[in-house]
Amino acid sequence: MTKSSIQTLNQIENSQTLDGDSSIATSSDAQTLDTHNSEQQNLTAPLFYLVAGEASGDILGSGLIHELKKHYPNAQFRGIGGPLMKAEGLQIVYPMERLSVMGIMPIIARLFELLKQRRQLAKEIISQQVDCFIGIDAPVYNTELEYQLTAKGITCVHYVSPSVWAWRENRIHKIVKSVSLMICLFPFELAIYKKYQLPAVCVGHPLAEQIPLQLDKNQARQCLGLETDKKILAILPGSRGSEMKFLLKPFIDSAIELAKLYPDLVFVIPCANAKRRKQLETYLQTGQSQITIHLIDGRSREVMQAADVVLLASGTATLEAMLLKRPMLVAYKVSNFSFWIYRQLLKIKQFALPNLLAGKNLVKELMQDECEVVNIVTEIKRLLEKDYSEAMIHNFNQLHQDLRLGGNTKAAQSIVQLLQAASHAQS
Repeated sequence: MTKSSIQTLNQIENSQTLDGDSSIATSSDAQTLDTHNSEQQNLTAPLFYLVAGEASGDILGSGLIHELKKHYPNAQFRGIGGPLMKAEGLQIVYPMERLSVMGIMPIIARLFELLKQRRQLAKEIISQQVDCFIGIDAPVYNTELEYQLTAKGITCVHYVSPSVWAWRENRIHKIVKSVSLMICLFPFELAIYKKYQLPAVCVGHPLAEQIPLQLDKNQARQCLGLETDKKILAILPGSRGSEMKFLLKPFIDSAIELAKLYPDLVFVIPCANAKRRKQLETYLQTGQSQITIHLIDGRSREVMQAADVVLLASGTATLEAMLLKRPMLVAYKVSNFSFWIYRQLLKIKQFALPNLLAGKNLVKELMQDECEVVNIVTEIKRLLEKDYSEAMIHNFNQLHQDLRLGGNTKAAQSIVQLLQAASHAQS
């Protein structure tokens, strides 16, 4: 989201809070705050509110809930999340899919819905005497919500550092006023919070703990019913509809060209959900592709584990592919307008997490106009060569070990310590 659209969102939010929802900021809440403070002194059964905006946040949130329940067996969890968080006991109050948008125009199209929903959620959290709010990623949505809640005396934690180190560093000033603790996934993120004196902890990435250092490729293939004696290309055009809108064509067209060069190459696409599968099926039928592409519901990790090479959208999936030690090609494409805006604001030249973690170019990135069939095919051909891929895998192994810092176990412990400190300060 651009600076101007973020400002518009929050300006509208602030004006509507003052006009239509003034109860959020009136003195009538004093009694609620007193009750809330007394509740925090007895945290045997705390009420947590969590908000995750996409599939990667759902993964993190589910693991965090699991670990928090070890400290607070009687805790309650409400908020916005996906199926994994729901399975861990989160009571869903709003569909996570509605928060999962990418690019400027899709955000603008859903702007007023998101503003209304955020106001309603803020009122509910304040009225329910929540012990701790945990925003998981989704910084544009969560930071303003955290800011409002902190002003009402609710302890707020943000899980997954906003990319203030990459663009719009000035956001840090509001973040400092919005949360009591920042939980970072990557070591290089701590420096900026130290600079601005905001308590922060690096827990590594939970996926680094979950995924073994060594994996059996053929075992994954057998579980998925795929051939064990052929090369496999996993294609992941993104979990958002807006991502697939721009990446499906270059990805599928590249698969068609690769099939001509490698007749035995197997193509597999994991479908993030039923909507994405429908989107894929519609595109493939309309395009009348002459190649066979295996569509698998979910199970993206198994699909990447089974693959020899992965072609994927930029995002958290690149980290997962790295931890699975799979050679990859990363692509990023949005509308030309959105990309132009991003280019004006970005401080970094690399997008893919493996490159950011290594501080150098480990994997090839194709951005916007570079995301063309000829470029994709050329790089996939290189990745299918053993010597080229082995050097990449060696680096992935070291990065995997560097990210094993405790994950959700450490994240939960830091939240418990924060709540205990707050409780002692109030007693």
